[in-house]
Amino acid sequence: MTVTHILGYPRIGEKRELKFALESYWNGETDQSQLKQVADKIKLHNWSHQDNCELSYVTAGDFAWYDHVLGTSLLLGHVPKRHAKGFPDLDTLFRVGRGQSQSGCGCHGEAASDMTKWFNTNYHYIVPEFSSRDTFQVSWPQLFDEINEAQQKGHRVKPVLLGPLSYLYLGKEVEEGFDRLTLLPRLLTAYQAIIAKLEKLGVEWVQIDEPILALELDKVWLDSFKLAYQVIRGEVKVLLTTYFDSVVDTLDTIVDLEVDGLHVDLAAAPEQLEQVAERLPDDWVLSAGVVNGRNVWRANLYSALKQLQPVKDRLGDRLWVASSCSLLHTPVDLELETGLPTVTKNWFAFAKQKVSEVQWLAKALDGDDVAIQYCAQYSQPIIERDLSTWVNKPEVQKRIAGLNLKSGLRSAQYRQRAHHQKEVLKLPLLPTTTIGSFPQTGEVRNVRAAYKRGDIDFANYQSAMQGFIKDTVERQEAVGLDVLVHGEAERNDMVEYFAENLEGFQTTQFGWVQSYGSRCVKPAIVVADIERKKPITVEWSTYAQSLTDKPMKGMLTGPVTILCWTFPREDVPRETIANQLALALQDEVSDLQQAGINIIQIDEPAIREGLPLKANKHQDYLDWAVKAFRISAQTAKPETQIHTHMCYSEFNEIIESVAALDADVITIETSRSNMELLNAFEAFNYPNEIGPGVYDIHSPNIPSVEWIEQLIHKAATRIPVERLWVNPDCGLKTRNWEETEQSLKHLVQAAAQLREKLT
Repeated sequence: MTVTHILGYPRIGEKRELKFALESYWNGETDQSQLKQVADKIKLHNWSHQDNCELSYVTAGDFAWYDHVLGTSLLLGHVPKRHAKGFPDLDTLFRVGRGQSQSGCGCHGEAASDMTKWFNTNYHYIVPEFSSRDTFQVSWPQLFDEINEAQQKGHRVKPVLLGPLSYLYLGKEVEEGFDRLTLLPRLLTAYQAIIAKLEKLGVEWVQIDEPILALELDKVWLDSFKLAYQVIRGEVKVLLTTYFDSVVDTLDTIVDLEVDGLHVDLAAAPEQLEQVAERLPDDWVLSAGVVNGRNVWRANLYSALKQLQPVKDRLGDRLWVASSCSLLHTPVDLELETGLPTVTKNWFAFAKQKVSEVQWLAKALDGDDVAIQYCAQYSQPIIERDLSTWVNKPEVQKRIAGLNLKSGLRSAQYRQRAHHQKEVLKLPLLPTTTIGSFPQTGEVRNVRAAYKRGDIDFANYQSAMQGFIKDTVERQEAVGLDVLVHGEAERNDMVEYFAENLEGFQTTQFGWVQSYGSRCVKPAIVVADIERKKPITVEWSTYAQSLTDKPMKGMLTGPVTILCWTFPREDVPRETIANQLALALQDEVSDLQQAGINIIQIDEPAIREGLPLKANKHQDYLDWAVKAFRISAQTAKPETQIHTHMCYSEFNEIIESVAALDADVITIETSRSNMELLNAFEAFNYPNEIGPGVYDIHSPNIPSVEWIEQLIHKAATRIPVERLWVNPDCGLKTRNWEETEQSLKHLVQAAAQLREKLT
């Protein structure tokens, strides 16, 4: 019988139960036992579903309170000293992730640890911090408690563990001149202890994730794998797990390791199967990740069956069937989507359905006639979708074809534009602004929900939204910001809002995906040609501008970010989708500036995230990604100031492409990294204006005036002060008004004091 498993399951709950439980606990409304009850219910439900689908193993250890890297840090007793308050507990974890204990310890001044993206996904993790004094010991029992709990329920358990090399690689040194790889021997001692505990629990297989094996690693990192897996080798069998790209480049290293099997991602890199299967050691299993854990389209099970059958004939029971990666990157359950058209719903599979796909495919490989017939019939809607719903409208295709003749250049270069903008906008030194969104209160969300349900008509909805916008503008003027925003009360999400107002997208009701902690997003799905039939944001921005004499920013989400934060068609090039989005946004830019909006922000927080893992694919992606952004802004007049925003990204690899966007102002996240990200802009001599974030909006901490001044001073040592802006590091929708107003007052005060000193 073919062994089946998945690499992980969503932990937020079918209707985001974990999100609401976390936020209730953080707000002091519930205690820790109530929080854990919700988590336990979710875990039991997840295991039961895998068991009901007859998977060979249920996966344990994939649950995380904030993110799984932070969970690994606590497992290893590796917590920054500023957050350590005795033995690690749940509040320790929240202090590291959020910068503030929720148990009333009074630790309100602690800064949260740095956060960044998990490879090329929209999932975030807290970056481990390494120094020469670090030690590691098994300190957090969650993994072992979950294994024991699952076993007590009668499940055959395969725990998942982030591998030692990936854990080190994904962290950062906080001590100048220190090499974190020198910590490997100490770290391996802790991993030995973990494996020993797994043995005592009767674990047969452990899934050890080493996703960095899909990267192009330096020799010193590759060489370290052999030592690592010799040291941690025990009686428990190890499934070495890779995903997100091919491992052909590192296969020489992999096949020499002391492990018992290899998992590869065949959704991301199907071409690697032949070489991997051919070079697989005789006593290893091969876990084939054919069910895509990063998209919502049904698997083409019949195609997968034909792909794997020769490998099954060769390897027999040594071939396992699995999801390509953890299913945490997909929504939980398609069955909840009662509002989707039947024909459209038949195209999709969420996490719950993907578990069934894994099992049906395995049964077909074992020769089950019913399963073989099911795989053939199940794939038919995909074929029909390919033929009928990518509309290829002539007017869209004509505009796309014309792009080949255009470079996306604006009508004037930055220096000329800066001169025009200075005359029109009349902004002070160190102008202050925000990134776009303001607190989304319960009242705001309730009005949106009532309108969506049809409980109120558009006139009442519009009146309510205008009231929220007016309140937001008045609060900004009272604080003293120089460039205002309308606050985005009408937007549920920066991407979903545009998807709802553009042709070619399908949105869902419960298609939530965890980003980190309690933060969830609901990606739309690209199903057809993308078009803009009418203005989307113009009415709200012009109303906001009518309330103030200060400049009002128009707020748009960029084409690459919309692409990266939706589920794209799998049969259409991403570049094609990006170009269609760019043309739609170009029309919006034209209408905004015609309506008198002289500052327009086109957010691209996902442009680094979309970068392929392999360096030889970088330039092609960056070429079309940059082009798409420039097409969006191409019609902007010289006096129209184009902003863009990026957050939680490493810019060093793409700094030239960031500059090639040719935005007049770029705002970036730098508060958590203590301005470290500006090093890339200093070395490159970035030519345009920059707003390095000085206020970490993902933490409830209120930054002091002194803290903000210190960060601006640091920024001024790297970027000329006349090209610096002062702003938070991201939007403020997740914060409350009390925190927001106090923080922004400090921000404005710090900028004012520095203006006096500098002039």
